[in-house]
Amino acid sequence: MPESVEPPADGALEPVRVPDPHLEGIEASVRRLMEQSAQQAQQLDHLASAPAPGGSSPFAAFGMPGLGGPGPAAPPEPRPILELEGEEYEDEIDALSDWVDDFLLPTYGAEVTTAAPWCLQWQEHDDVVAWLHALWLAYQQHKDPEAGLSGVFVWHRDFLTHAVAAVRAPGGPLLACMTSPDRPAHRILPGPPPSARTEQAKTAEPGASEPDKPGEPTS
Repeated sequence: MPESVEPPADGALEPVRVPDPHLEGIEASVRRLMEQSAQQAQQLDHLASAPAPGGSSPFAAFGMPGLGGPGPAAPPEPRPILELEGEEYEDEIDALSDWVDDFLLPTYGAEVTTAAPWCLQWQEHDDVVAWLHALWLAYQQHKDPEAGLSGVFVWHRDFLTHAVAAVRAPGGPLLACMTSPDRPAHRILPGPPPSARTEQAKTAEPGASEPDKPGEPTS
C-alpha cells in the first residue's frame, strides 16, 4: 500500500518531478500535436483563399455559400413577350403555344362562333400574343404553392375571365378571323394611323420634306 504524503507544515506544495524518460515522451507528443495543428491551419487557409474548380465555394458542401464564393444565382425575371427578340422570342412563343394548345383551349376554349371568334394563326396577332402571355405568367404565379389555397381561384376570377373576354370578344382582335369551325380564316385588321403630333415630329426631322401648304401649287 503506498504511503501517504503529508503536506509540509507551512502549506507550500513542492513541485512534482517527472522522471526524465516520461518527460521526453510528453514533449514529443506535444510537438506532434502542434505540428498537426499547424498543418490543419495551413490547409484551411488554402481552401479559403484559392477558388474551387468551376467557381464554386469549397464550403458549399457544408451549407456555407457565403464563405469563399457567391450564393446561388437568382432566376431571370419574366419580361413581356413583345419586348423579346430573336431566338429568345421564338423560345417563349413556342412554350406559350404549348400551354395554349395543351391546357388553355382544351379546358377553357368555348365553341368558335361569331360571338367568340378564334384564329388558328393567333401567334401572328401581337395583341393576342401579349394577352395570352400575360395570362400564362399569371397562371404560373398563382398555381405556385406560395400563392395559397385560393391562388388558382384568384387566377380564374381576376385574369382568365378578363383575358378570354378581351381576346375572343365579337368586336375584338380576331373579329375578321374564324367565326365558324368549318371556315378557317385569318386576317390582321389595320390599327389607327399615327397621331398628328407624331407625324409633325417626323416631318420636323432633318432631311424630311415639308408638307405642301394649303393653296400652294404642287410641283
